[in-house]
Amino acid sequence: MDQDPSAEKKYPVYIVNKCMSHHIDTVMHANEMNRWPSLPSKLQYDFFINTVRPKKRFSPWDKKDKIEDLETVQKYYGYSVEKARQAIAILSRDQIDYIKDKMNTGGHNERHERRQGDSLD
Repeated sequence: MDQDPSAEKKYPVYIVNKCMSHHIDTVMHANEMNRWPSLPSKLQYDFFINTVRPKKRFSPWDKKDKIEDLETVQKYYGYSVEKARQAIAILSRDQIDYIKDKMNTGGHNERHERRQGDSLD
């Protein structure tokens, strides 16, 4: 950061604090930096570089939970993602199954079990 003045502008404060909060030995450091969000990036960088011991730290990124049938409800009603989430919360399982049947266009990827007695004719 000392050699490149543009590096201070590129320093992702939020991302670094989030990454540091995933580890037991750095969570308090991240919390301390979250208490002082108006500090310049250079000071936050210097704080971490001088207080956190070097160590290999690996943790997976948190991902949003995938809501089943979200895209189907979104397409059926023409809703945004947020509206579709709200709709799924109030729709019953039967209503969602009805929507899935209406939105089913058939095709190679759609596999449905044949009912007994159905023939290929």
